[in-house]
Amino acid sequence: MALPPRLFFTLQEVTARWGCNIADVAGWADAGRFRILTGINAVRCGNEVVAGKVVISPMDILPLFRRCGTGPTEGVVRRIMPAGATDWQIITDPPDGVVVAVADMMILADEVHVFEEENDMVRRVTTGPGSSTPYDWDGMNIALIQRIHDHGLPATQAELVADMQDWFGGTNHDAVGQAPAGASLEALTSEWALNPDTGLPWTWADLAGLEIGFAGGS
Repeated sequence: MALPPRLFFTLQEVTARWGCNIADVAGWADAGRFRILTGINAVRCGNEVVAGKVVISPMDILPLFRRCGTGPTEGVVRRIMPAGATDWQIITDPPDGVVVAVADMMILADEVHVFEEENDMVRRVTTGPGSSTPYDWDGMNIALIQRIHDHGLPATQAELVADMQDWFGGTNHDAVGQAPAGASLEALTSEWALNPDTGLPWTWADLAGLEIGFAGGS
């Protein structure tokens, strides 16, 4: 039985997934593109007791998000937004607030996916258990390897992208009956006129030692 899709991504996972700095994540969260969450023990905000999943503001603990990586790993927050609420609340007990750690901060998977769709990003996800990708990347990889084995590499990147889109859209192998955007597929491909290991033109010996693999995301 396959696992259900994951619900959260940690900040470390998001920075690796998007190839960005944690300072960028803090900035996008502050701009309202998504929310940073953590979990806390019961605290009192005036007459209300709040516990569990809460939203925190990165600007309240900005040193944790230094671009240079020299910031602390924990900070103290004195205001939180309970799950499902729209207003910030001030923690009154304990009076000094609560300690939160970067390692315990998360973003909802749904908000990660929306952000990626809005910015036409290639999501760095796998197609194993728990994956939420709507595209059959494993099937495309197999078909593309067979194509290269039988007919060789396409002459251009554009031809490769066209082949990939034809497989997705033309044969309806994906869950929604559409192919990934060409820009997303182009982000997965690169061309090397020279051997990147030697900086010299390719030789037959170089080509014979190559291992071909593909990675994709929705």
